[in-house]
Amino acid sequence: MPADRLLPDTEAEDLLALARELATEELAPLAAEYEEAERFPREQFRLLGKSGLLGLPYSQRWGGGELPYEVYLQVLEEIAAAWMSVGVGLSVHTMSCFALAHYGTDTQRDRWLPEMLEGGLLGAYALSEPQAGSDAAALSTRARRDGEEYVVNGTKAWTTHGGVADFYTTMVRTGTPDDGGRGISCLLVGGETAGLSAAPPERKMGLTGSPTTQLAFSDARVGADRLIGAEGEGLKIALASLSSGRLGIAACSVGLAQAALDEAVSYARGRTQFGQSIADFQGIEFLLADMAAAVDSARATYLDAARRRDRGLPFQRQASVAKLIATDAAMRVTTDAVQVLGGAGYTRDFPVERYMREAKVPQIFEGTNQIQRLVIARELKKS
Repeated sequence: MPADRLLPDTEAEDLLALARELATEELAPLAAEYEEAERFPREQFRLLGKSGLLGLPYSQRWGGGELPYEVYLQVLEEIAAAWMSVGVGLSVHTMSCFALAHYGTDTQRDRWLPEMLEGGLLGAYALSEPQAGSDAAALSTRARRDGEEYVVNGTKAWTTHGGVADFYTTMVRTGTPDDGGRGISCLLVGGETAGLSAAPPERKMGLTGSPTTQLAFSDARVGADRLIGAEGEGLKIALASLSSGRLGIAACSVGLAQAALDEAVSYARGRTQFGQSIADFQGIEFLLADMAAAVDSARATYLDAARRRDRGLPFQRQASVAKLIATDAAMRVTTDAVQVLGGAGYTRDFPVERYMREAKVPQIFEGTNQIQRLVIARELKKS
């Protein structure tokens, strides 16, 4: 892992050292086994919670670390470098807590947030639907008010932690179908809610240790006290959550790319051909140099966006830039890592094969990279 971090203080350095130790000793040794078995690492998330790593950017009042996003993202990078499914899961959990932490009442925060940040409750984010992916305002899952409850019907898609989460930050339509995004609201739905069920996990290319499912709501009754923010604020909450969530995916992608680079460098140093290490051949040297430049450049984009966020400056465009650059870099670097290892890289005896498969989906979730280009262009036209 790179040692030249730009951390704001000694406390942050100690935290990053703790994250690296946990990643190296508790996560990395299990990653290949769990991914091969498609086994969800629930206990590892509890460990992260007990270690104080599940609530780093949130208020200390509710058990968070109240640390800058810049620090949280570097911790996330370390976790993802060891095990991408856990890194992505941590990012998703953090994003799932965002609505409650930023838009909930103190009563709601007191009731749920401490256990979320301590790892007792693992979160999921339910926005996408079979016919409403990039077009989030087109969602059709409906919540009808009935006394002190909402009755929810509809289907959510592509839900990370679907079926294993303890709560779902869920965007529902409380207005009319033709109101655009003005009638979307946010509900904090408990995982054990009657009428809520998860379909079998999707059969995915990568991140096989993390279940991704559809969620079905069939007359599911959710207490009105679980409405986060006001009715009609759901789309605003969702988009604000995604801006921060995209930074999480950028950091995870950099971690994955760094892991692939480290593996490629190590292999190239040890592999001998024609009487010398292949790391000494210019073709390999240049390939490794380009990989390193891509990793360092991608890291710079997410740190820039995080620092803007920490200073209270607009960062939506920078978040989309970071997500776009970092995920494209991860795809390129992991592909090149397989190339450096040659035939060995194409086998499951080395982790770069898995890294390459895992690098694809970050280009798709939290808004496809085509959507990121759209966000960037729209932000440019505003200026």
